[in-house]
Amino acid sequence: MAVVINTNTSASFASLNLSKSSDLLQKSLARLSSGSRIANPADDAGGLAVSMKLTAAIKRTDDTAINVSNALSFLQTQAGSLKSAASVLDRMSELATLGGDVTKSSSDIANYSTEFTNLFTELGKLTADAFNGISLFSAGGAGSLTVYLAQDGTQQMNIHQADLFTAYSAVSTLGDVTGAAISTVTSSIQQLATLMSTNGAQASRLQFALDSLNVNKVNLESANSRIYDVDVAAETTKLARANILVQSGASMLTQANAASQIALKLLQ
Repeated sequence: MAVVINTNTSASFASLNLSKSSDLLQKSLARLSSGSRIANPADDAGGLAVSMKLTAAIKRTDDTAINVSNALSFLQTQAGSLKSAASVLDRMSELATLGGDVTKSSSDIANYSTEFTNLFTELGKLTADAFNGISLFSAGGAGSLTVYLAQDGTQQMNIHQADLFTAYSAVSTLGDVTGAAISTVTSSIQQLATLMSTNGAQASRLQFALDSLNVNKVNLESANSRIYDVDVAAETTKLARANILVQSGASMLTQANAASQIALKLLQ
């Protein structure tokens, strides 16, 4: 091999390899320090695009699950009010029955009527119950709230603002226990039973939808992790290799630069 001064080919090759090894080392350090396999877009442009879409879907899924949970809370609050209304009507039906006892004096009947009218007032108060300012009940059951069950907005269901007003209006015609028709009260109780059944069915569907959203979120996170997150064990191995190459490359570059000193000795 010729001994030259102007060009040190060995040093150039050593420098090139050292640069490549240094790039590998920096890339491994960036990945391990960030925990991400895609430390910058150039690492995997296509994977980054997919990961961004998955990340957005995960956030929407999480938010949709929150919305569904709130809708479920709405139905649970509504169910509580319906149970209270059912208890009120149960007692009113008892009073209507007791009011028909021929052995009771007029003062006894008056006492029953006092409780009867107070319970009717309480029933009216229940019709005004609300959840976060949203009415739990609507006249005729015409009110409904749309709940989205999928993060992309493709699936939805309506939950009803139950019609407690019909039962309330029916009982309002009775006045007091002296004119209370038991059949009217029992009919109102049956209406409440239907409302509670509908409430339970809707709550059941929302619970299953919520479970599905939670499962989907886990699966989306798993898919995104395979694309975006760094495999620490594998990357640590690459880091060790790159570190050795950088050290050996630096050492060889030093040796290559020193080789040109031979030319000086020949000139002496």
